[in-house]
Amino acid sequence: MSKFLYSIGKRAFDKPWYFIVSWVAILGILVAMLFSNGIHLSSEMKIEGTEAQNVLDKLAKELPEASGGQGSVVFTSKEGERLDTPERLAAISKAVNEVYSIDHVINPADYAKQAAASASGDAQGAMPNQNATAPPAEMPPYGPLMINGAPLPGMLISTDGRVALFQFQFTVQQTSVPKEVQEKVIEAVMATENGTGITALPSESLMSSVPEASIAEVIGIAIAAVVLFITLGSLVTAGLPLLVALFGVAVGLVGAFSISKFFNMGEITPILALMIGLAVGIDYSLFIVNRQRRMILDQGLSAREAASRAIGTAGSAVFFAGLTVIIALCGMLVIGIQFLSAMALVAAATVFISVLVALTLLPALLGLLGERICSTKLRNKSLTKAANHRIASGWVNGVVKYRWLVIVGIIAVLGVAAIPVTKMNLGIPSAATANLDSTTRQSYDAISNGFGEGFNGPLLLVAEASDSSGKVTPESLGKLVGDIQKLEDVSLVTPMGMSKTGDMAILNLIPKSGPTDEATKNLVEELRDPSFAQKYNVTLGVTGFTAINIDMSDRLTEVFPLYVVIIVILSLIILLLVFRSIIVPIKATVGFLLSVLATFGLTTAVFQWGWLHSLFGIDNGGPLLSFMPILVTGILYGLAMDYQVFLVSSMRESYVHGHRGIDSVVHGYKQSSLVVVAAAIIMVSVFAGFIFTDDIMIKQIGFALAIGILIDSFLIRMTLVPAVMAVFGDKAWGLPKWLDRILPNLDVEGDKLLAELNKTEEGEKAKVAHSH
Repeated sequence: MSKFLYSIGKRAFDKPWYFIVSWVAILGILVAMLFSNGIHLSSEMKIEGTEAQNVLDKLAKELPEASGGQGSVVFTSKEGERLDTPERLAAISKAVNEVYSIDHVINPADYAKQAAASASGDAQGAMPNQNATAPPAEMPPYGPLMINGAPLPGMLISTDGRVALFQFQFTVQQTSVPKEVQEKVIEAVMATENGTGITALPSESLMSSVPEASIAEVIGIAIAAVVLFITLGSLVTAGLPLLVALFGVAVGLVGAFSISKFFNMGEITPILALMIGLAVGIDYSLFIVNRQRRMILDQGLSAREAASRAIGTAGSAVFFAGLTVIIALCGMLVIGIQFLSAMALVAAATVFISVLVALTLLPALLGLLGERICSTKLRNKSLTKAANHRIASGWVNGVVKYRWLVIVGIIAVLGVAAIPVTKMNLGIPSAATANLDSTTRQSYDAISNGFGEGFNGPLLLVAEASDSSGKVTPESLGKLVGDIQKLEDVSLVTPMGMSKTGDMAILNLIPKSGPTDEATKNLVEELRDPSFAQKYNVTLGVTGFTAINIDMSDRLTEVFPLYVVIIVILSLIILLLVFRSIIVPIKATVGFLLSVLATFGLTTAVFQWGWLHSLFGIDNGGPLLSFMPILVTGILYGLAMDYQVFLVSSMRESYVHGHRGIDSVVHGYKQSSLVVVAAAIIMVSVFAGFIFTDDIMIKQIGFALAIGILIDSFLIRMTLVPAVMAVFGDKAWGLPKWLDRILPNLDVEGDKLLAELNKTEEGEKAKVAHSH
């Protein structure tokens, strides 16, 4: 591997424009494909096989007009004023009629016609009036909004007249509603504010979930640039890793966007790829440039030879580090969840491109710079800063001296940080966790105050005939609705219609509790109990956005242990091949498990319990994103192994070159610690920039990745690893003879390459001496 990469590095250095033009051409082709195919993003996050999804699929097939998602808008007036004045009623009525005329929005008038047709025998099924409801056990603090003596379809008003709720149904699922439809609905309802004293608050269902870039992300990149300058010592040299990383991300993202029409690409996927691509792209280039400069300054090599050797040695570590990240991401494919698979593939492809760019485009750019990569002032120094860095030297000497105290202390600290994991609540963050000044949160609170929190997360019930008659009779349906209304957490049950064949009835249920409350989850489980509806000769299915989120969280929690086992086994195999050691891979994995548990513990404390919430721009806690643990575990494992490879391969290189015991640990640490610390700071800065976006999902992922890298790099790799390596000494590199014989030697440290190059140099010197 090292010889092959050495030859690529030399060729790219000698003929830089071949490689530069090739990469620019690839990007140009992808841009052309992008203009041709367009960008297609989806907010759909469904998991095939879950009960809610199965019910929804059946409903879409049997009664498609009832399978769409629900939108809502809340209208409010000032304290002491009512909404049902003639002027305000006219404005609201106009807005409601305009919304019902928009494509993808169901107009109740159409179903009134079907009901009339049904009464005359022209149709087998119909959607009854949406305002027909089963009477609740106690009188609710709201009623239908009346205009000219008739209820306005889809409208409810609170008893005090200050809050009115407009609920309507789409013909497609909420996550599939086109953005232009959302915009038209919002434009129609916002027109009610013109001089009327009405405040219109669109709910979360109408707000685009596409995350937007923020200045915080730019600040993260700026911090990375400062760290690069401090580490590498010049603006030109510091700019190379940034340039290479940005180019790699551009190729990865443009490539993904250009083929997005052929697969379901989630809205959060590009942000994830941007996060990972920037972080690993900068780090990989930094490791290679730093190795080249060390060879120039320590060994007096030319820029050409140093660049080639850096690609052959540090480039091998980059290749296997990137491979570990890719394997960790691709492990998600085994789970079989479509939107997660798409995320994993796009992110893995971006990492793969980042590796290729670092191994080919970077040496080409180094070829353009030539000897200018190091100034004359730097060349006059005999050693690099890393070799004599006093802080690194003092730190590692202290760690190995008090190694047992360090090991016990770190395990105790991370153990305490992991305690909140036992209370971690997974779900899909809703408007209830949005900031108080956001429209979605104000809408959520207004609905909760006027009608009850459950109106923010209705459930859709599907009753199917289970007896030989194959029909749902009005008598059995009425009794079923009455029993459902008596359940403790049920606020309101509304019949919505029946299929044309009469074998399926649809009900809308409003819980008393909120969408993410434990009581709502318990209600769903109670309704799904087969014995509940059995006496009415029907089977009852529960779906809707809230039920889908509950099922998604349960499924992801169930498959999480399997995913961890898969990536741990695959990555252990890679680390075994890279380090030719049993102890090192096991130590690396145990350290990672400690760091990831602490990461989820701190994430739970901040985003669920609300600790330090104001510092991170959140007003209150809520559930953690259901797919966050799987996503973050995969990314963190891959990135943690990056630092493991770069740090421990330097220790192994010291061991192979004659240092023994603690000396190999200390010497290897001093050689690589400065650049690993710089890389970690860069990665934390990039991820931390995403904490301050407005999207709560991006906030949680950015925080978990930033704090995870911080813990794993500084506490695990930079502290626990040298302490444990000092405990084992030379035994850390032990390998059974039988295993040593069958394992291929990947030569990550480049020993074979350097031996061959030294042999060639000696031969050339001998020829010169002989000629004289």
